[in-house]
Amino acid sequence: MTLAEPTTVQVADIEMHAAGLDPARAAAIYAEHGCLVVRGLMSAYAEAIGADVVRTMEQAIRLYEAGQYRETNVGLSTPDGTLLIPAPDGFARQWQVMVTSCQYNTSSTFLHSAFDPSLLAIVQEILGNEVEIFGAGQSLCKEPAGGHPKLLHQDASYFEHKYEGPVGVLCYTIPTTVERGALHVVPGSHRLEILEHVDTESHLGLDPTQWTFDQAVPIEGDCGDAIFFHVKMIHGSPPNYSTVPRPVFIHRYRRADDYAIIRASTVEDRKARAAEVDEARKDNQLGMMVAGFRSYADDRAAHS
Repeated sequence: MTLAEPTTVQVADIEMHAAGLDPARAAAIYAEHGCLVVRGLMSAYAEAIGADVVRTMEQAIRLYEAGQYRETNVGLSTPDGTLLIPAPDGFARQWQVMVTSCQYNTSSTFLHSAFDPSLLAIVQEILGNEVEIFGAGQSLCKEPAGGHPKLLHQDASYFEHKYEGPVGVLCYTIPTTVERGALHVVPGSHRLEILEHVDTESHLGLDPTQWTFDQAVPIEGDCGDAIFFHVKMIHGSPPNYSTVPRPVFIHRYRRADDYAIIRASTVEDRKARAAEVDEARKDNQLGMMVAGFRSYADDRAAHS
């Protein structure tokens, strides 16, 4: 695959259904394409989590409108931890919600869904028996009538890892079409190295003059559909032009021995963190184990 080469993969090539799930086949699809769609995998949780995400979005908007926020290098942060970014021209207000603070420590259903046996069966087929959660769960909400785009990018530009890196699992909580900002993926792009990213309106992204949504496969879906994606697979989503919010939630899992060596949200951040790679350690990146057992290892000794 080159920067200009379009994909010939179709959605049918990367999808399967939760009913009668074969984790080994699911992992094989993921290994070949860097992505996998499992229809209905999170249907037991998605509607409730979506409601929690929207509730969090509305809470953050009230805080913002009351003047309760602080500026950061990536946008505005409300006291509950929600991130807002600049809104497009003609939007209802100057700033719009991007990443909400609905996480494992605020939504019990979100937390419970991270331990779903069928989900973890696929993750273990991909990563092995010892698996930990990376992060505290992430939720995003594209507001109606122009809610933010997320340009094509690789998650590894935000959190480059020592080994395989995290498996992301993005889940729809409402029927999601291209108009509503469906996720777009570039199957096979996980075989590329980490590409150079630029600063965009929604943080790090690939140069939009080289990578456009026309080169990607849109994954439309229903509430409960789950999309697995490799940390280096190119993906993104267009704006939400519909009249309803588009909430999604994301789980991320990694091998129990893996850890981030660079974490950044801007080009300047990546340059600064790249100079500190040798200081990265596993011993302060111990995520909650969701499968297997973590034996003690002195990470400091490995770097001495």
